[in-house]
Amino acid sequence: MAVLDRRKMLGAGILGVGVYGTATLAGAFGNANAKSGKSFKIKHSTAEWKKRLGPARYRIMRLEGTERPYSSPLDKEKRAGVFACAGCNLGLYSSKTKFDSRTGWPSFWAPIASNRIGKSTDHKIGYPRTEVHCARCGGHLGHIFNDGPRPTGKRHCINGLSLKFIPAS
Repeated sequence: MAVLDRRKMLGAGILGVGVYGTATLAGAFGNANAKSGKSFKIKHSTAEWKKRLGPARYRIMRLEGTERPYSSPLDKEKRAGVFACAGCNLGLYSSKTKFDSRTGWPSFWAPIASNRIGKSTDHKIGYPRTEVHCARCGGHLGHIFNDGPRPTGKRHCINGLSLKFIPAS
């Protein structure tokens, strides 16, 4: 899918509707490590993040993009293991909390530990959502919604490109 810049989207009157686009490319990471004024343990230059992640992952993790639903093989991953941050390898989610949300993105009802993720509020599509990012490198993961299963009632809707699956040994 073509990447649209903020001016083109404003001109077209579709800023905030570009769920699969990158309407906020200039926003979240003015430099590659500063997300909403926060500092993270893992820091790289923009060039280094681009090299480490590649274009698709960079767009998702550093520019807060969204992958197309049903495009990630991790949506159907059923083996036991850990889903780690693709940017820094921090274990984020256990396969024990993964469920099929039928949304097309890997979904979890809780992280491995609450200190593994960070949260912020975004208004990119016209209403507030809880954005979730890696607590160690700041990489954008996805969003948290209040329509998940018990015991938390939460659905961590995560871009598969933000994750690496590590099978249990």
